[in-house]
Amino acid sequence: MNILITSAGQRVSLVRAFKKELKETFADAKVFTTDMYPELSAACNVSDGFFKVKPVTHNGYINDLINLCKTHAVKMIVPTIDTELLVLAKNKSLFDEQGIHVIISGKSLIKKCRDKREINKFFLNHEIEIPQQYTKDQLKFPLFIKPYDGSLSVDTYIIYKEEELTEYHLSNEKFMFMEYIDKDEYDEFTVDMYYGKDNFVKCIVPRKRILVRSGEINKGITKKNVIVSVLKEHLNKIDGAIGCLTLQLFLHQNQKYIKGIEINPRFGGGFPLSYLAGANFPLWLIKEYFLGEKIAYTENWEEDLLMLRYDDEILVHNYND
Repeated sequence: MNILITSAGQRVSLVRAFKKELKETFADAKVFTTDMYPELSAACNVSDGFFKVKPVTHNGYINDLINLCKTHAVKMIVPTIDTELLVLAKNKSLFDEQGIHVIISGKSLIKKCRDKREINKFFLNHEIEIPQQYTKDQLKFPLFIKPYDGSLSVDTYIIYKEEELTEYHLSNEKFMFMEYIDKDEYDEFTVDMYYGKDNFVKCIVPRKRILVRSGEINKGITKKNVIVSVLKEHLNKIDGAIGCLTLQLFLHQNQKYIKGIEINPRFGGGFPLSYLAGANFPLWLIKEYFLGEKIAYTENWEEDLLMLRYDDEILVHNYND
């Protein structure tokens, strides 16, 4: 009952969480990792073993991954980056044939999540407000610009007045022009949501983003607030939703309504805070997929748990480059 975490990169805490929960259930089981450069991956070096793989866009990626799983008795794959999600979802049946559980949402949902124009429609269809959208000839300032297929806050801009707009902003067909959300009026949240095999939500953990670095939470705190009840009501079931979904939204500080921004159908970089607060997604995956247990909805996690991240080191002895 081994587990493979793909594109492990720097996700040391995620690997350690899966190792802890897996070994407490199956003492001899292992958590493996993959990366394009595993020797230089901190997470790979804390896993039970790592493997070098081709880029996810390579024609042989899926076959290589299946063979790797068969060779090393891997029965669960946990993807971690956006670019691999759709590729794995399209080929999920090939893994199913080998008895390998890929923790991946359905293709339709992943396509919506990868296109911020579609996820806006999704939020509205589920009665969740979104920031106002502008056309290029009807802009209101200040405004926020981002690509519809972007991630990690790359190529995003805050434009305070018209003269700050450039030809690049106006000519890029991928850019969306939207209402600027004032941080003096709204708090930004990441929300970790666990969806069971039945596509129903089992846990909702809002994490207030106090400080963000390179698009990932650096300082944050768990909060039990109106976000939980709103998402439980409007996103109680999502067709195709499996495992961890990570939502980005804003909560108005006074009026307490939310505006949905995006959904990432994978573990987010800040998930360790939810895990340490008691939202044990790794254990629930093991129970559902390895032990056949059903997961009940719970709000049994710690509120006001503050996470302050810092840089640490993983040392690899006798390394030869």
